[in-house]
Amino acid sequence: MQRGAALVDTQPETDRRAAGRVLRERCPRAAHATWKAPADRRDPVELLIESSEGRLPQLIPIRYGRMMQSPFAFFRGAAAIMAADLSRTPDSGIRVQACGDCHLLNFGGFATPERHIVFDINDFDETLPAPWEWDVKRLAASFVVGGLHNGFAKAEARDVAARVVANYREHMHRYAQMGVLQRWYERIDTDDLVATLRRKKWKQFVRAQVDKAVSRDVLEIDFPKLATTEGGEVRIKDNPPLIFHQTELGAQEYDRVVRAAFRRYRATLTDERKALLDQYEVKDIAAKVVGVGSVGTRCGILLLMAGSNDPLFLQVKEARTSVLEAYAGKSQFANRAERVVAGQRLMQAASDMFLGWTEDRGRHFYLRQLRDVKIKPLVEVADFARLAHYAIWCGWALARAHAKAGDAAMISGYLGTSSAFDDAVARFAMDYADQNARDHQALIKAIRAGRIEVFQE
Repeated sequence: MQRGAALVDTQPETDRRAAGRVLRERCPRAAHATWKAPADRRDPVELLIESSEGRLPQLIPIRYGRMMQSPFAFFRGAAAIMAADLSRTPDSGIRVQACGDCHLLNFGGFATPERHIVFDINDFDETLPAPWEWDVKRLAASFVVGGLHNGFAKAEARDVAARVVANYREHMHRYAQMGVLQRWYERIDTDDLVATLRRKKWKQFVRAQVDKAVSRDVLEIDFPKLATTEGGEVRIKDNPPLIFHQTELGAQEYDRVVRAAFRRYRATLTDERKALLDQYEVKDIAAKVVGVGSVGTRCGILLLMAGSNDPLFLQVKEARTSVLEAYAGKSQFANRAERVVAGQRLMQAASDMFLGWTEDRGRHFYLRQLRDVKIKPLVEVADFARLAHYAIWCGWALARAHAKAGDAAMISGYLGTSSAFDDAVARFAMDYADQNARDHQALIKAIRAGRIEVFQE
């Protein structure tokens, strides 16, 4: 939580529920139902260009090349556009620690430090205290865009979006009845997910995915793929333009800068994790192009070794100003990476034990393990039944994240027990999917006109 930010009232739960219901008078649940672009809406291409400022110029064409592939790919990279649009929509006035880029591919399975496999949100680059509705609406819209991308009928896409919101509402109601510690201890593990599946085939598929992820070995899989030995020294393999070594500084100066930033990162860890990290030695760092929204930011891979056959890969990601800050208020963290780490620790049930932050020449970075038992959702090939089930998990996980340190009782009171809010947001999601398609076409038009340069991989 941001320093000084009080997101939860200490009144009795019944009073907070009642207070939530009162908020419907100011902001009726039906008010969330539609999206219509205001007359003074900014050009989406201008917003994209603006959001690329400060990124590595040689990588920006890769970002646009990925976004042009489909409305779904565009949506993933258009968090800044939707943040501006969400700021023009009604909200109840209740704030939570928001994800900020809450779409269906930013959820997945990963291992806790205790090696339990949990399902949770896994991207917090834009996290900031903000209206809880913004996360719910972006998530619902992502299911409509994703469903249409997979060939769903409009009624099916709307149904999936409604299921996301319904499960958010139902789980928020459950969390509102829990004690504070119960909410903080809550996690969604593999057994919880399997228990929601009725078909034996699906249960076997999920378990197989988990078993495969757990059995993944860094030495046997990642190390040969990402590293090589040159002149007796272990180095990360170059694979331009996606993985490459920086050349802007001389070798000695670059080594000094990296090690100084690494010392600052180490200082953000707890004492026992410093002792763990100290068993490794930094061997190499290389830049790496990641995702869609993050393309062009300074991201990389850090290779450490504790012995000739004991590697550790850390992911290094640049933290920029959250896309929400222009509308929800400036972050209270001076270091933007600390904002990301604090938000992640607050929202996740359990975070990576190497999660920390640093600074290098005025830029802010956070670090975590690379590919530590990560299970990605196979959204692009999901049929209606599977995507509808995945919607249940995502709605549940978002409710847990918001309830962990937010006012679950007041949000639950506002939502109520009917489907009024579910239906309203599902209608919004359908309208916004149309807007997203128009914005995607605006990008295509800008590319054809030579206004934007692209690189297609």
